[in-house]
Amino acid sequence: MAVTSETFRPESLKPDYSLVGLNAARAIEKGLAEADWYQCAVPRATLRSLLERRDGPAIRDTLLWFSLILGSGFAVLALWGTWWAVAPYLIYSVLYASTSDSRWHEAGHGTAFKSDWMNNALYEIASFMVMRESTVWRWSHTRHHSDTIIVGRDPEIAVPRPPSIPVILASFFNLTNYPKYFRHIVLHSFGKMTVEERTFIPEMEFSKVFWKARVYLVLYLATVALAIVSRSVLPLMFVGLTNLFGT
Repeated sequence: MAVTSETFRPESLKPDYSLVGLNAARAIEKGLAEADWYQCAVPRATLRSLLERRDGPAIRDTLLWFSLILGSGFAVLALWGTWWAVAPYLIYSVLYASTSDSRWHEAGHGTAFKSDWMNNALYEIASFMVMRESTVWRWSHTRHHSDTIIVGRDPEIAVPRPPSIPVILASFFNLTNYPKYFRHIVLHSFGKMTVEERTFIPEMEFSKVFWKARVYLVLYLATVALAIVSRSVLPLMFVGLTNLFGT
């Protein structure tokens, strides 16, 4: 068949990354969804020793982490109104919005602490700090590890093809996440789920998504109210705008 302008279009080469689109069905048809992946032939005893967890180091590191965040935050508060506040604020925002990502990831996998309740507590705190809804992302990340980089199945593909340079640059300042994040917590606060979320989050988990979104919304509204009452942008610099500077 001859290739014409009608049969060949550049946009036809762009994959459908939607979790409810054409490629989602194709991934299932081709056996890519929930497939059996290669596993390294590591002896079970060796693997068990590598997966051994301890509370002590994680508690030490977490206390140090929070101390640095609070210390730099107090420095910002004390120096606010002068240029001297810039340095501690950069430290605060990076510790708050960037290093929280690794805590979110390891606590979510249950590998930070030996005690599960500590992992869950840190996961909830870090989720808020990194602007991810904890229950939504717990199930999203489960799907991500089941169907890693499978177009139409993985909801966490960081850079879709073809890559958009402006979007990649915007992601350095979390600009791509802000509108989606706040739109979703408002949606979830009203007890609604998106069509895509329904493909990887069990219905029994919906109530958790809804009440946690309401908690998030209350915290953000309280921060905005405090900024209005105090007639200062400082509360928003500590919570909300932090990810703009620290991501």
